[in-house]
Amino acid sequence: IANPALNIVREIHGENGSVEQGFAEADAIYEETFETHRQQHAHLETHIAISYLGEDGRIHVRTSTQTPFPTKEKLGYLFSRDPDHFHVYTERVGGGFGGKQEMLGEELCVLATLKTRRPVKWEFTRTEEFIGAPSRHPFNFQVKLGAKKDGTLTALQLRVVSNTGAHGNHAGDVLAHSINEPLTLFRCANKKVDAFAVYTNTVPTGAFRGYGVTQTAYALNCALYELALQLGLDPIAVLRKNVVRPGDTLLSIWPGPADVEIGSYGLDQCLDMVETALASGRGQPKPEGAEWFEGSGLAVSMLDCAPPGQRSEARVDLTPEGRYTVRVGATEFGNGTVNVHRQIAATILGCGVDRVQIINADTDQTPYDTGTFGSVGTTVSGAAVRDASSVLKSQILALAQRYIGTAIEHCSLGDGEIRCGDRTLPLAEFFAEAMRDGQRVNAMRKCAGAPRPVSFNVQGFRIAVHRITGRIEILQSVHAADAGFVINPMQCRGQVEGSIAQGVGWTLFERMTFNEKGEPLNTTFRNYRIPTFADIPRTEVHFADTYDTIGTLGAKAMSESPINPVAPALANALRDATGIRFTSLPLSADRIFERLSALAP
Repeated sequence: IANPALNIVREIHGENGSVEQGFAEADAIYEETFETHRQQHAHLETHIAISYLGEDGRIHVRTSTQTPFPTKEKLGYLFSRDPDHFHVYTERVGGGFGGKQEMLGEELCVLATLKTRRPVKWEFTRTEEFIGAPSRHPFNFQVKLGAKKDGTLTALQLRVVSNTGAHGNHAGDVLAHSINEPLTLFRCANKKVDAFAVYTNTVPTGAFRGYGVTQTAYALNCALYELALQLGLDPIAVLRKNVVRPGDTLLSIWPGPADVEIGSYGLDQCLDMVETALASGRGQPKPEGAEWFEGSGLAVSMLDCAPPGQRSEARVDLTPEGRYTVRVGATEFGNGTVNVHRQIAATILGCGVDRVQIINADTDQTPYDTGTFGSVGTTVSGAAVRDASSVLKSQILALAQRYIGTAIEHCSLGDGEIRCGDRTLPLAEFFAEAMRDGQRVNAMRKCAGAPRPVSFNVQGFRIAVHRITGRIEILQSVHAADAGFVINPMQCRGQVEGSIAQGVGWTLFERMTFNEKGEPLNTTFRNYRIPTFADIPRTEVHFADTYDTIGTLGAKAMSESPINPVAPALANALRDATGIRFTSLPLSADRIFERLSALAP
């Protein structure tokens, strides 16, 4: 991808201010090239789809997907049929991480069903995941930073080349996302980017947790660390000086207005918590022996809490038994949407979660949803559930004051009943009365996910590096997240810990290799090394004390953002321990050994 001019899928050019002027004003300039590598999603359940003809003459498709509604639309387009000829649904999907936004296998099943009139199943082998499913985009960054003597950034310039493989799936969107939040995070009047997504003779890449931000966060955090050292300043102090603050305009390279706002700000708390934890002496001690180096480092990231153009609808019904049924198109693949949606509805409707049933991700039974990706489960589809629940609550209370004869301000919803003053009316009896009265006891609302808040993450590591073998031992891992009001702390903590595990795997172990023809060579877990449970450190997880004015019930997105600062935090800790800056990943023992050996006397 050294010369992208011949095979460009998309290119993006933009500048705010004047980087030429910014570099002229700088007391120090740092330039370096950084590279990131591929990663396979490695979800437990591979891509699988089952299609069959129903008694209604339509084709029904059960599939492991994050996007049932777009899949339905694509099937209609491919087979020149009305999309309603297809019914697409999921059960609980066995992991996605962005890799199941593609239509992979559903169309083949449908084609075979149309030809044979029989049920058909297509299930990827693990090797087929490596050769036929998407992976994380490799990136090449040429970074140039300028700063004053006190560490204030004066210019930030990037030349970005993204390797999209043989197909352009997600090429443009990942490229745009990679230069949005990572640049917006830093306060600098002069920013410029020239970015290219290019075809190569390799397997396709696509959506992956972090969606391009992961790669750029590595390059910029590492570069800012080196710039601080060049100035003789504390890297963490320089980082604090240059991140966005409340009241700042969120600006990347596009001059026009955006629908992204800071609805709550906890980045300062996150930096404090991680820095304090790393200085506390907690975690494991450095192994004994002179052959071990020790170092610590941290990194930051910011993420928009939904992609632009996202849309979700939700419907909430009161049932004859006095319970509630929530219908929402979002999928459940370990992201916790079912639990969160039940909690949101129960909170609004004043009942326990046991009274709320969720029907989700079914194009026949649920209203439309663009798809569950980009951390939208809480912020977009969750907002639709909140709004529909609120409207239904208002309907119920308005009718209750008629039936009971008490002013609405004295009425409230309880767990299975309506309380109006000193009188109670069971919801089952209320439902029967409403039906006799011809009244509606359901509501549907849409959410477009705008405006969009931002979330913040800080990751810190203290590590030991074996100077002879190059092996890294993680002695302490600490993560602080600004997730707004955390609706389900245990579930959110699980997302953070899972992100760290996936980030550690990408940074230290995982590496897809190819021959000169572009064919992948390590296509099984036997020779594509993913971390085991023993490789993953116990992480201190802290949440900032914030309540977002935009997010659903004060919450912000947190399914993908914690992965973004993991690689640069490890790279900065390695730099602190050894004095060596690794400008490419992975930080595997063999590569560290090679660099350390070159320094040996």
